[in-house]
Amino acid sequence: MYIYIPLTLLLSPALPTVDCPPFSLSLYSFVGAKVMKVEKVGKEMCRANEVAVDEELELIPESEISPTVAEIDRDGEDMFVPPLNFAMVDNGVFRSGFPDTANFSFLQTLGLRSIICLCPEPYPDPNTEFLKSNGIRLFQFGIEGYKEPFVNIPEDMIREALKVVLDVRNHPLLIHCKRGKHRTGCLVGCLRKLQRWCLSSVFDEYQRYAAAKARVSDQRFMELFDVSSLKHLPSTFSCSTQRG
Repeated sequence: MYIYIPLTLLLSPALPTVDCPPFSLSLYSFVGAKVMKVEKVGKEMCRANEVAVDEELELIPESEISPTVAEIDRDGEDMFVPPLNFAMVDNGVFRSGFPDTANFSFLQTLGLRSIICLCPEPYPDPNTEFLKSNGIRLFQFGIEGYKEPFVNIPEDMIREALKVVLDVRNHPLLIHCKRGKHRTGCLVGCLRKLQRWCLSSVFDEYQRYAAAKARVSDQRFMELFDVSSLKHLPSTFSCSTQRG
């Protein structure tokens, strides 16, 4: 029997020992994973041992996996799907790419009070209905998603968006743009400056999400952004404000 093991598990010092029922195995999406042979040990444990494979493997894109496999766990319950590039920024503050309908059930678990959208286009009707039905307030700051060398990040909009982020009455809060890379990265980077992060750490975090699409102009903007007018506002959030 063969299964795919995520690459992150293969990076651990020891080969993983994973729980699995006698006749059921979970499926994993993966990048650069290795093939592992599974030996059943005892009644409820499986030990994964790496084996060599000579033949070429046919990889199935995640987009082609049946929704009944990709979105339902082994107990038959719906699985939560976070938006693209989703992560926690600070207590009560999250970031991501543009949420779609597949992400709504996950977003409900966050108990959001507010969403900051950094895209200029009208908010999609399904998303608007989701906000209304869950009592979530939308703050939209329309920043155009230009490519270099035509990038123009409006400092006044970033400053106003930061004021929304810093107001704990808006928490829990989600920041998003189209892919959660550039516009979202700039806003979060300016928040980090206000939180007194060194520039190298600010840039490291930005590059973690932008990856190969990282822009010198974005990093230059964060470097030059003046946070002095916002220093009177609290920039750390000791605990998440839960909705009542």
